Amino acid sequence: MTEFKEKYINPFTDYGFKRLFGEEPNKDLLLDFLNELLKDEEGRITELSYLPNEKLPISVGDRRAIFDIYCTNEKGQQFIVEMQKAEQKFFKDRTIFYSTFPIQEQARNKDRFWDFELKAVYTVGILDFVFEESEPDKYRHDVKLTEQETKKVFYEKLKYIYLEMPKFNKTEKQLKTRFDKWMFVLKNLPKLERIPSELKEKIFLKLFEIAEIAKFNAEEYKHYEASVNAYRDILNIKNTAFEKGMEKGMEKGIKKGKIEDAVKMLEKGLETTLISEITGLTKDEINKLKNELRRNK
Repeated sequence: MTEFKEKYINPFTDYGFKRLFGEEPNKDLLLDFLNELLKDEEGRITELSYLPNEKLPISVGDRRAIFDIYCTNEKGQQFIVEMQKAEQKFFKDRTIFYSTFPIQEQARNKDRFWDFELKAVYTVGILDFVFEESEPDKYRHDVKLTEQETKKVFYEKLKYIYLEMPKFNKTEKQLKTRFDKWMFVLKNLPKLERIPSELKEKIFLKLFEIAEIAKFNAEEYKHYEASVNAYRDILNIKNTAFEKGMEKGMEKGIKKGKIEDAVKMLEKGLETTLISEITGLTKDEINKLKNELRRNK
C-alpha cells in the first residue's frame, strides 16, 4: 500500500470528494457549502436528499449522465455538484447537457394537466483548472440566461456556478467570509498539517475529522489509494501534454525567427548558401522564401 505523506485527503480525488460531500452522515457539510454558495439566491436550505447519481438516456442511442453529487432540497429544487480534475474540451457543453436531466425528470413526474412550472436547477462546477478566456482575478462565475440588450436575467430557475480553484490565492489570515473558508479548505486540504485557527468552527472541525487519512479503515484506505493513483495519472497526462505543447510552441517560435532573419538577408542580397549556414534553414526552404519575395514584389 502507498504511504501517504499528506495528513488529509485530496478533495479532487473521486473518493475524497464523495467522502466529504456524498455520504449521508456528512450531508451537513454539503448543506453548509451550498448555503454559502447560494445564500443570496435562495436564502437558507434546511434539508437535502441525495438522488441517484446515474441518469439513463431518454431513448436508445442517447447519452447517459453520471453526476458526482445529485440532490434536492425541501422546495424540490435540484442541485448537481461536479468536481472536474482536468480541463475538458467541451466541459461547458457537458454541464449544460447534464442540467437537462433534472428538467426532464420533473416533466416525467407530472400528469397530463401539468402547466410546465419547473423547480430551479443549479449546477455547481468545482474546477481544478481555469477557463482560457476568464479574467485573471475572477474565480467565481455565476451564469444565467440573460436578455442581451438590457443585461437583465431572463430566466431565474436555471443557474450555473463555476469555481476556478487555482485562482483562489487567499492566505489563512485573509479568510473573512464562510465562503472564503470553504474555498481555502477545498483547495489546500491535502497541504495542511494542522487545522488553521480561522477554521476552528464546528462544521470545519467535522470536515477535518472525516478527512484525516490515519482514521481510515483498511477498505477505506484501499479505495482512497486507488482514487489518488487515478488522480495522479490524470495530472501526469495533463503535465505531459502541456510540456509537449510548450516544446512545439518553442520550436515554432524558433523557426519563425529563423525565417524572419532569412527574409532580411535575402532582401540584402546575401547568397542562399550563406543564409543556410547562418540560419540553419535548408536551401530548399530559402529558395521558397526567395520565390515568395519575388511574387510579392
